[in-house]
Amino acid sequence: MTIVFYLSSAIAIIATAVALSRRNAVHGLLYLVVSLLAVAVIFYALGAPFAAALEVIIYAGAIMVLFVFVILMVNPERGLAEGEPPLVRWTLWIGPGVFCAILAAELVWLFAANPSGSPAPGQVVPAQVGTALLGPYVLGVEIVSLMLLAALVAAYHLGRRVEPEEL
Repeated sequence: MTIVFYLSSAIAIIATAVALSRRNAVHGLLYLVVSLLAVAVIFYALGAPFAAALEVIIYAGAIMVLFVFVILMVNPERGLAEGEPPLVRWTLWIGPGVFCAILAAELVWLFAANPSGSPAPGQVVPAQVGTALLGPYVLGVEIVSLMLLAALVAAYHLGRRVEPEEL
């Protein structure tokens, strides 16, 4: 388990550094997805499969789709003209593909180490997460949800375009 943790941590750090160093935002998003998948493997290796599933579903899935939509909305005029190179070439997939193959091999190894699928001692199950969030931490969860709603409304108002006839 320690080897899986350190290897996944190294992949997460390298993929994040590469994502930050890319000039093209779409290229950076590919490595950011790999980094989020590596964090999910870390969660699973540490005994939190529910957190790992949430990491994949919410961050690597939904948030990345939102990032792609934002990139497309910010620069809608840029289309692929005739003869223009594509935004994502097949050679760009080599790095993320190798990282994802390593992460998949780690997951197969973790599943083979516990074939019964029963929770390991100290493993956090979804019922414990729900009880904690809706028990002693319910006020904090509600405050965070109100802050996120306020940030969403503020982002909408700051980002909208005002047409001259609206002034």
